[in-house]
Amino acid sequence: MTSVDPLTIAVIQAGLQQVCNEMDLAFSRSAFSPVIAEADDRSSGIYDRDTGALISQGELGLPVFVGTMQYSTAELIRLIGEGKAGAPEPDDIYIVNDPYLGGTHLMDVRFAKPFYVDGELYCWLQNTGHWPDVGGMVPGGFSAHATEVEQEGLRLPPVKLFKRGRMDPEIYAILCSNMRVADQRIGDIRAQAAALNVGERRLREIIDRYGIETVTATIGEIRRRAATLMRSHIADIPDGVYKSEAFVDSDGVVNEPLRIALTVTKTGETLHFDFSDSSPPCRGPMNSVVATTYSSVYLAVRHIFPDTPLNSGAFEPLKIDRPEGTFLDARYPRPVSGCAAEVSQRIAEAVFLALVQAIPDKVTAAPAGSSGNFALGGFDPVKGAGYVMYQISGGGYGGNADTDGLTNGCSTIGISRTPPVEVMEQYFPVLFHRFALREGSGGAGLHRGGFGVHYEVEVLRGDAKASFVMDHGRFGPPGVLGGLDGGPNVVKVHRGGGTMIPEHLSKDQGIPMQAGDRVEVMTPGGGGYGDPYQRDAAAVLRDWRMGYYTTDQIRDLFGVAIGDDGTVDMPETSRLRGDARLTA
Repeated sequence: MTSVDPLTIAVIQAGLQQVCNEMDLAFSRSAFSPVIAEADDRSSGIYDRDTGALISQGELGLPVFVGTMQYSTAELIRLIGEGKAGAPEPDDIYIVNDPYLGGTHLMDVRFAKPFYVDGELYCWLQNTGHWPDVGGMVPGGFSAHATEVEQEGLRLPPVKLFKRGRMDPEIYAILCSNMRVADQRIGDIRAQAAALNVGERRLREIIDRYGIETVTATIGEIRRRAATLMRSHIADIPDGVYKSEAFVDSDGVVNEPLRIALTVTKTGETLHFDFSDSSPPCRGPMNSVVATTYSSVYLAVRHIFPDTPLNSGAFEPLKIDRPEGTFLDARYPRPVSGCAAEVSQRIAEAVFLALVQAIPDKVTAAPAGSSGNFALGGFDPVKGAGYVMYQISGGGYGGNADTDGLTNGCSTIGISRTPPVEVMEQYFPVLFHRFALREGSGGAGLHRGGFGVHYEVEVLRGDAKASFVMDHGRFGPPGVLGGLDGGPNVVKVHRGGGTMIPEHLSKDQGIPMQAGDRVEVMTPGGGGYGDPYQRDAAAVLRDWRMGYYTTDQIRDLFGVAIGDDGTVDMPETSRLRGDARLTA
């Protein structure tokens, strides 16, 4: 094996990550759909030639794809070996979105390109982008009531969309014939392919500069170092068994909660995860494919230990039993549209709730844990064209040992952000009446949870249909160590002079909308960390001054009474730190 000095290892490691970052940036900057161009719902990576294992992923990509993309690469390699997918050639690009082949939901479309050195396959480049529509029974693909995957959209096995650099017009025609607003997909397709080409050029520059032997040796070394660092972190966790549970509101069809039951066993330098006591497969679209389940564990642990490099070595000390017979191991034809955006976050929440018992100084209370998937599809009579609008929403993060939770943070599993309302109003026939912080939604605690957002959007013209697949509507994000739960998700549909709250609270589909009708959403706040009566008096007073909590909430949640004369009274039962003579 070629010996590589530490400085060269550091430079090449950063270079590989930069390759992925440039792919992500090229994809966002050239995509047509706001969900990619503005919300950055995409990711890119480099994967092993033989196993599909992750070599590098950029810091600008969605964390949930860190595991799923390596599994989809492995499935592609397997199918090529079995003759079920065409053998790769230079400049080929495969397209795949099959959830059961290492995927997520159907809207996450993957492109994979083989990378060659001196005529030999060296590795795979892959990216994933969230397409705003892939067909199915509702615009946007988030079918809250689907009972089989075919109802969610077009399912693609790995096929060559680009053959030696030229797009196959027949496959493209099939794609366009099975999705709404198909004429816009060419922009996303070209952007996704161009991003891989950027990665190919940048990776070739690194290999040309340092040589194939040095780069290969470095890849092996950074994988070993990632595994060593993760084992070191795990070694600091007290040995023991830690149990937790998290709940999905419902599956969208049967109005009963789904239970995620997790047992984490820590032994030496290994963490073992067992989900076998979780709920069985469900009828609705809240099943999770196993690749998403695994990836959710990986991203949760990396939230706790963020200094661990992003490659397959970091996953080696994490042992996950396949949760067969549960809704966390979906098999065909179970519907899965909610797995990546919602169920994945409940899995991560279960990991947080288990490990906060062991390492409370490193783990937060539960975050909002919902991507707030809202889709609106219809016909705009002014433009004379159909449209599909898809929006992601932020929420509050949980408090932790050091600070309050982040307000309006991105979802646990991503970096995606809400597109600017000005962009949405330009693209689609809608008007936002409100987009504001949701006061009072952060769970009370020594360190309170962050706050969600409160938005309200009106259909300006034409007929439309609204759908949403969200979560935490029945249960707010849990507080820990005495902290209180964050505010739950709230969805209201105002139409025809009345207000409707969905039966499943956070899930519904195909709601008819006309000009003047509005959808109102209040996203969850994060859970509180620690006893609220331990919160510093100055921090409580600041929250009141900022309007984050009402006077009554300050009294009931934190044990602080603000008098008519502006004085702050802390009863003897309160153990608040700070100066009792503070005035409002």
